[in-house]
Amino acid sequence: MTVLWTIVGIVIFFFGLLVSIAWHELGHFATARWFGIKVPEFMVGFGRTIWSRKRGETEYGIKAVPLGGYVRMIGMLPPAPGSGRLGRSRRTGPFQGLMDDARAQSQADVLPEDADRQFWTRAPWKRIIVMFAGPFMNLILAVGLFAGILMGIGIPTGTTNTVAEVSRCVLPATAQTTECPADATPSPAAAAGFRPGDVIVEFQGQPYGADDWNRLQEAIRASSGAVDIVVERDGQRVPLQATLIENQVRDFEDPNRIISAGFIGLSPVQFYERQGPGVVAEQIGAVIVRTGEAITQIPQRVPALFGAAFLGEERDPQGPIGVVGVSRIGGEILAQDEPWRAELSFFLQLLAAVNVSLFLLNLLPIPPLDGGQIVPAIWEAIKRNTAKLLGRSDPGPVDAAKLLPFAYVFVLVFLAFSAVLLVADIVNPVRLPG
Repeated sequence: MTVLWTIVGIVIFFFGLLVSIAWHELGHFATARWFGIKVPEFMVGFGRTIWSRKRGETEYGIKAVPLGGYVRMIGMLPPAPGSGRLGRSRRTGPFQGLMDDARAQSQADVLPEDADRQFWTRAPWKRIIVMFAGPFMNLILAVGLFAGILMGIGIPTGTTNTVAEVSRCVLPATAQTTECPADATPSPAAAAGFRPGDVIVEFQGQPYGADDWNRLQEAIRASSGAVDIVVERDGQRVPLQATLIENQVRDFEDPNRIISAGFIGLSPVQFYERQGPGVVAEQIGAVIVRTGEAITQIPQRVPALFGAAFLGEERDPQGPIGVVGVSRIGGEILAQDEPWRAELSFFLQLLAAVNVSLFLLNLLPIPPLDGGQIVPAIWEAIKRNTAKLLGRSDPGPVDAAKLLPFAYVFVLVFLAFSAVLLVADIVNPVRLPG
């Protein structure tokens, strides 16, 4: 069942990623249509089209490589300066051919009747809104997910003595799976007859309150051999006897440290407290700051990532994780033997964090990211307003094609980085703590 739940979790989380991508593109699409820009395509994925439907002037579809998406707007790049609306530049240079080809491609599907529906003909503030709308949709989704977690599910604020889960077998804290092997030893709790819903009220003759789990857990870890326990079940006190064994468990103070201690095999019920809007705002702000810091640290983490992918070095759990790695973690969440609230909360937090990453990454001022169109539009607005204040003629649109050399370099670097990340996610993945 663990493997099955892992696969189900991967599929569900990957679907969540596709929804996040489509939601991002919907921001571009809706604002482009709002400002009268023609949008021939709305696609999720890249490569060969595997399904599509045309509604009106737009073709909606899914492509074979679901690692991104795009909304194709006509006339993304203006004609070359001094060439007229549809002419070619007479300038020369090492990248001029690439820029001219990009401009020609941008104009390839512009029909005469669509000349005034091109992206570049819109006022800079409208272009900024269209390009910012995509990342902003990811931010909206992240805020919505965090609000659902904190205001709907709540956060764990304490642990009770009520049994949530009974481990079927003895597994060390370092185990990579919760699946019990055929020859596994039954857990002391399972052998003693514990049931979910039991409330432990007495351990070795010592009474414990309903919210006294931490002290009870310390007593369990300090014990070994046969112990007498009293539980409250269906309103009655039921005596049980369990034979505790020594097992590898995580240290209370440092979860990354493994120690040997008494083990019974019980998971307690946590109680959750719903939070207000202020906590949601605080949480999303903290995640944005942490994600932004992580993005700036990517270059210095590349050597460690390369070592984890090809040299067998230990994977940094705080390092970058790709789509495959994140989807795998999503699968592991559902496979864990945890209460449903904890699994759902962790699952949604992971998806929210991915959307925060999409929000920030797409604002980088590098084509083909959205920021690569936002920055030229801002610069164009500055130039035009300055010229207007000084009584000068309109300087015309900023030639965004000049950023294309940076775009080619960025794409090459990104593809190489993605390849290393993919290998690391497959051969040396980041795993959840056991």
